[in-house]
Amino acid sequence: MTRERLPHDALTGCTIVIAADRRSGDLAAALERRGAVVHRAPALSIVPATDDEQLLARSRELIASPPDIVVVTTGVGLRGWMDAAHESDLQEALSAALASAQFIARGPKAHGAIQQAGFSADWVAGSETSSEVAAHLVSAGVEGRRIAVQHHGAGSDGLDELLTRHGAEVVPLTVYRWGPPPDPEAARRSVLHAASGAVDAVLFTSAPGTAAWIRVAERTGALEAIRERAEDGRLLLAAVGPITAGALHAASLHATIAARGRLGSLVRCVVDHFAAGTVPSAAIADGRIEVRSGGALIGDRFVPLSPASSSILSALVGARGRVLSREELGRDLPRGGRSSHAVEMAVARLRDSLGSPDTVQTIIKRGYRLAVDEPS
Repeated sequence: MTRERLPHDALTGCTIVIAADRRSGDLAAALERRGAVVHRAPALSIVPATDDEQLLARSRELIASPPDIVVVTTGVGLRGWMDAAHESDLQEALSAALASAQFIARGPKAHGAIQQAGFSADWVAGSETSSEVAAHLVSAGVEGRRIAVQHHGAGSDGLDELLTRHGAEVVPLTVYRWGPPPDPEAARRSVLHAASGAVDAVLFTSAPGTAAWIRVAERTGALEAIRERAEDGRLLLAAVGPITAGALHAASLHATIAARGRLGSLVRCVVDHFAAGTVPSAAIADGRIEVRSGGALIGDRFVPLSPASSSILSALVGARGRVLSREELGRDLPRGGRSSHAVEMAVARLRDSLGSPDTVQTIIKRGYRLAVDEPS
């Protein structure tokens, strides 16, 4: 039987990493309101193009010769384009030039940005892929048509070349580019913490950022441990949409995808995951116990725990009543505290924190077990 928690405290005891640059502040605030401790650790940064002379030159080209079609691939890209035009006193002329164009959105976020900019979307790709946009345009016929394509930082995904081959005149606009991480050490720490159990969830909002975070995990040797923790439910890897999740699936990482491809839906996905009691748990005499990086939920009571105590308890909950040796428990301790003495001290502190010495039982000459109501 699962335990439901109220949305306002569903993330109590959770540590969450946001592996994203754009709108990470909004995402962090929404998670913190629900009780989470949030760390921002993007593996890439967004470099705005407000001073990009090529972007402004192409904007002037479109003002002089308006497009028949405007393809919007990202919401943040269209907003950045409009901001750049505004700062260069081109917005009014650009808006007039685009007023009669047909707008094509690659997904719901692009659709929302089109509406916010004062235009109407004529068609929205359901799959949020450039390939679906290309198929739609080619089937409608693009020969002789002038098409402005706003790209994301990863490039054109072959869209420009395909449309050109079918006879279109393409005006590409790259509104922002991906740069190095703002804090490389934070990105490195985030993958190590995800591998060690110091983090409960990692959130992703862009495909390039996801792929870059995975590369950091590969370089640090943390990827296999992250894969194991995600597979057994101890680590949530959540993506804003299927395109963002692509790199996770390619790396054989179990991922959860937000239902609607928006940041609000991503927050809802995380809250639902922890509120429903679907993470590893066990029944003990005091109620159902669930481990988070910051402590343990026992029924509706939250007990703060040290990282070592959380690691020990997580291993015992995962064993579901099976005896774990000191060597097995030592492998889960942070900072390499693998000695029998370190395990004994961690178990003693865990018992003190739980306030119930019998919850963790000593099995003479074998190790320790959790006193569960349904032992395996």
